Amino acid sequence: MGPVRKLIIPAIAAAVALFILLNLGFWQLNRLAWKETLIRQVEAGVSKPAVNAPRPSAWSDIAEQDDYKHVSVKGEYQDGSVFYYTSLSNPAGPLKGPGVMAYSPFRTEDGWTVLVNRGFLPHGLSVEQEKTALALPAGRTEISGLLRLSEKPNWTTPAPDKEDRIWFARDTEAMGDVLGVGGPDLAPYSIDLDASLTPAGGLPQAGETIVRFKNDHLGYALTWFGLAATLVGVFLTYAATVLWPRKSR
Repeated sequence: MGPVRKLIIPAIAAAVALFILLNLGFWQLNRLAWKETLIRQVEAGVSKPAVNAPRPSAWSDIAEQDDYKHVSVKGEYQDGSVFYYTSLSNPAGPLKGPGVMAYSPFRTEDGWTVLVNRGFLPHGLSVEQEKTALALPAGRTEISGLLRLSEKPNWTTPAPDKEDRIWFARDTEAMGDVLGVGGPDLAPYSIDLDASLTPAGGLPQAGETIVRFKNDHLGYALTWFGLAATLVGVFLTYAATVLWPRKSR
């Protein structure tokens, strides 16, 4: 078998692999452009006037671009609170450091329920301070804030501390179950209150939403293109050894 014929099968395999790697790289570049457009839309939408929060009829159509949308809804708070662990390093308000976001159920005028992130509670509060902060506004009211899609924990997420009602992922379905408001009438999102709705006493400190999107698409694209370049280099090296083998001395 001649040297060129020896390269046919490896060349076909390399070409197929190269095609796959390049397509993965270009797909990640397309995802990068989509994600950057989405981020610009979200950042612009945060400061827009609030629109009505999505009702049950629209829940099946909620998508990633709805995250951080400025919404409002009327109703009243229901008893109970759960907490989402966080640490504020660059807060909008005066308090920062480790602590929790306090979530309470909010029964809307239409009869469905949404969990509301009332704001930040720093660690180290006295029992009396925490009790005062968690006291819920009475009666019907209108709230506004940023819609946040529910998130599911992955294998790296610590399990929730259900005794103290502390979560490490914004899993509104699980939070709702603990509060006794889970089910089909619970919105698949929560609402982070606007800073203007911080109580007079300063706690919970509302308006602490961190507008952040994971955007690793450029890194992934470079990885796929790098693997494609490595594949080409390996094949050319192999082809050179087949076509021009070194003579034994």
